[in-house]
Amino acid sequence: MNNRQLAALETKRKLMEAAQKLICEKGLNDTSVEQITETAGVSKGTFYTYFKKKEDIVLALSRGMFGEILEQAKSLEGTFLEKLEFYMVKFSGYIEQGSVQMAQEWVKNVVNPNLVTDSFDKNKLHADLKDMQELFFYGIECGLLKKDFPVEDFAKMLVDVLYGEMLCWCMSDGAYSFRERTQEYCKNYLMILIQPYLI
Repeated sequence: MNNRQLAALETKRKLMEAAQKLICEKGLNDTSVEQITETAGVSKGTFYTYFKKKEDIVLALSRGMFGEILEQAKSLEGTFLEKLEFYMVKFSGYIEQGSVQMAQEWVKNVVNPNLVTDSFDKNKLHADLKDMQELFFYGIECGLLKKDFPVEDFAKMLVDVLYGEMLCWCMSDGAYSFRERTQEYCKNYLMILIQPYLI
């Protein structure tokens, strides 16, 4: 990467950090592009080099939080149940870390797939199902799960749980910890569900 590309990445990082800080404090509706650029120390025009509108920065922030959860879960030392719980709790934790306001904005922007123009967000549910399936296939390949494990059914069920928990957390305006709610679900129900398929 040349110096110009590095500077562009640094500018985008500053904008995203400033936006996350302000949106978490004030919410998206009460955060202006001017406030974001002022906090980032760049001109207003610079914002539009990277984002078409301020809602786009929320979508970009949500992408950055999920990069390596699957690989971390697969490489975690421990049982398959521990890997699965790690994945689910980390997933919820990343969303909670981003703030309930960011999650609410993301849900609002993607709830109608016919209105979503960004390909990443349009395919986010599919990508999360695929990642969950990959974790289950990994468990089968490593001899941690039986070969007849119903991968697709379990992936759908657990992604539904995560998305449902996220929606309820958003609707409560973050009245409780999303991460802890997921951890509680895992502790109370995962073993019961997965036990018949563990090796």
